[in-house]
Amino acid sequence: MADEVLSQAEVESLLSAMEASGPRTSSAAISTASVAPPSKGAIRTREKVTPYDFKRPERVGKEQMRALQSLHEGFGRNFGAALSALLRSIVEVKLTSVDQLTYSEFVFSLENPTCFNLLRAEPLEGNLILDINPSILYPIIDRLLGGGKEAGPVARRPLTEIELRLVSRITHLFLQELKHAWEGVLPLKLSVDRVESNPQLVQIVPPNEVVVLISFELTLNDVRGMINLCIPFNSIERIGSKLTSNNWVAYGKGGATPQSIAQISKRLDQSKVELVVTLAETTITTGDMIGLRVGDIITTDKDIRTPLEIAVQGMAKFQASCGALKGHKAVRIEQSIAVPAAAAPPPTPATPAPAPAAAGKK
Repeated sequence: MADEVLSQAEVESLLSAMEASGPRTSSAAISTASVAPPSKGAIRTREKVTPYDFKRPERVGKEQMRALQSLHEGFGRNFGAALSALLRSIVEVKLTSVDQLTYSEFVFSLENPTCFNLLRAEPLEGNLILDINPSILYPIIDRLLGGGKEAGPVARRPLTEIELRLVSRITHLFLQELKHAWEGVLPLKLSVDRVESNPQLVQIVPPNEVVVLISFELTLNDVRGMINLCIPFNSIERIGSKLTSNNWVAYGKGGATPQSIAQISKRLDQSKVELVVTLAETTITTGDMIGLRVGDIITTDKDIRTPLEIAVQGMAKFQASCGALKGHKAVRIEQSIAVPAAAAPPPTPATPAPAPAAAGKK
């Protein structure tokens, strides 16, 4: 038998032996009892067992998942600020989860209809998916069209052509911020292939293929909704070594050195820039403009002795006087325009006085 049952006489014999031998026998009895097999009613302590589902293998490492989480936390803050500027309303974007699951589980968890964007992210293989929940998408569209703060009922229908054009502004903003977030890992060329309303009709990978689901919660006034970014594992399998915290978390902008300044200045010396000289500014009616002929004179309020303004790439840089040089219209630079300290470039070596340069008029 597996369990040994002592008779009453054997029990009394053990008790009497314990009393006669004193504390040493008692300790020996306790030691013997500790190795004795438990009875049927005894509770056995089991080690903690963690279940493992072979249908959902964890193919993405924990370090890579942490790197993706940290990367998209910063992306969420930047996207929220950019979306707030577009909608002119406070929008909060918060990363809620970074999980790995099968593609079928992701698809069947979405609403139908929804805004299901198929993305191309070169040089990554395959497609990525951007899903925008209708509960937050329609309030954003309403806001873009000048709607008020109160949100109406959410429509359960596919997007119209006009709504798709408006949604493209949101997806373009999302892709722009996503590209900036991934610059430290891999330069991506992001674009939207097509937009679907029924997610179950789109299959970019096999149903049992593992995908990484990155979910964001958007809050606009009193309305909340989800935006999901789905990245198939086969798209990031080859760049798994780059998705580590050691490779991109420590990435930062270093200070400018004299060597880097000299190298950049040397490359910029031969760059072509747009130089515009503004002679004067005035306003005329459309009728007078249509009636202008060669030889007509346009009067302005600007005095002939007032220096002209020269703009380089749209920024006012110099004051000059106009004249002629070898039969061509020309300007002569008189002095530089002071640049604010916040926007002033680093000092450069002194250069000789510039010679008169020809310029077009505006």
